[in-house]
Amino acid sequence: MNPKTSSLTRRGLACAALVAATLGLSPAAQAQPEGPAARILVGFPAGGSFDALARVLAEKLKDELKRPVLVDNKPGAGGRLAVEVLKNSAADGSVVMLGPDALVALYPYTMRKLSYDPQRDLLPIGTVSEFPFALAAGTAPAAKTLAEYVAWARKNPGQANYGIPARGAPHHFFGMVLGEAIGVKMEDIPFQGSAPAVLALMGGQISADIDVMSSLVEGHRAGKIRVLAVSSEQRVPQLPDVPTFAEQGYPAISGMGFNGLYAPARTPAAAVASWNQALAKVLALPDVRERLATMGFLPVGKSPEELASRGAASAKRWEPVIKASGFQAD
Repeated sequence: MNPKTSSLTRRGLACAALVAATLGLSPAAQAQPEGPAARILVGFPAGGSFDALARVLAEKLKDELKRPVLVDNKPGAGGRLAVEVLKNSAADGSVVMLGPDALVALYPYTMRKLSYDPQRDLLPIGTVSEFPFALAAGTAPAAKTLAEYVAWARKNPGQANYGIPARGAPHHFFGMVLGEAIGVKMEDIPFQGSAPAVLALMGGQISADIDVMSSLVEGHRAGKIRVLAVSSEQRVPQLPDVPTFAEQGYPAISGMGFNGLYAPARTPAAAVASWNQALAKVLALPDVRERLATMGFLPVGKSPEELASRGAASAKRWEPVIKASGFQAD
């Protein structure tokens, strides 16, 4: 090699190293390509609370997993369509699903023909968050308290209904329990996700909406809807002005929902561990915890075993309620 060329080459490498050092990266790290994109399946439409949660996770998980992480919405059937996609996805750690508790704790008891087995087809990665449910009123009636809504429902039982993201979900059974408690058989109105139900509530097409609190917070703060009660044991910081159901005389309407990350069956243990560790780190970040709290989610981020145990406990709680209701979906 020409000495002058060799000198220029060495000088070029030295400059590259200096630039990389300035950026806080080694030349090897600079040259290292990102891995192939991973996907988080979400069984609900874009714009809803689960979609927003998944996007917060994806934004941070890419740094922990060292690969792009995309949110892939597969809305329909209360999240069950996303399960079908997950079942048919490669079991290599490239696809996971953010799923609600209903997938493992309720649908096995409410669906006559469930196309998956939670124990066989869903491999737990970790609990993402837990959250309360809430009841909200809109424009017809424009109730400001739960007592006002109950009084209206008793006078107008034929118009007393409540929107839900899907039949057979916890929202549905909270509504059944509420209807029984107030002596009004309220009609459930299913929607394809939370966002269209909230819009219908704003437009006066339904008299109430039962959803995860996070889907109702922004509308409440904007004055477009009114959250009347939450299902948590204590009032939540996001809505300190809203009393719990128990405070207002309905202790049976209580409990927290949860969501978790799941992988396809037969996903290698190393891939599950990688996702679990990345999830725990992301949920420990102060900015993520703050964003989730603002949305109405309480971060969890524990072991795969904890998610499995949580699902089993939730199933034990809801099974007698579902059987007593007599509800069965097709």
